[in-house]
Amino acid sequence: MFSHIAVGSNDLARSQTFYDATFAVLGAAPIMSDPAAGRLAYAHKGANFMICTPINGEAACFANGGTIGLACESPEQVEAWHAAGCAAGGASCEDAPGIREFAFGPLYLAYLRDPDGNKLCALHAPGQ
Repeated sequence: MFSHIAVGSNDLARSQTFYDATFAVLGAAPIMSDPAAGRLAYAHKGANFMICTPINGEAACFANGGTIGLACESPEQVEAWHAAGCAAGGASCEDAPGIREFAFGPLYLAYLRDPDGNKLCALHAPGQ
């Protein structure tokens, strides 16, 4: 359904440090770094994730209630993603990484805020 997701940043260098670390764990590759244009981009399994300075010149801000979910292949990859993000300027949020029970079954989740406050979730669905 999605071709790409873009989040805003007020400091591309800081964002690049964070996203280089977290996306390396997932196997995503940087495909563009253009500080003059205010853009970074990463690709993985046919999807693109972009970080941009706002075109309108206003400050970047995060969505209240918004979360971007990233698929992981194992609970260990979720844990590694979370650790890499915390070490690279992100902040853990929600509960500690682990299993959450839902009506449709369990999910192994970890949540981070990137350096600009965007909320990210690494997700592994056991048995899927």
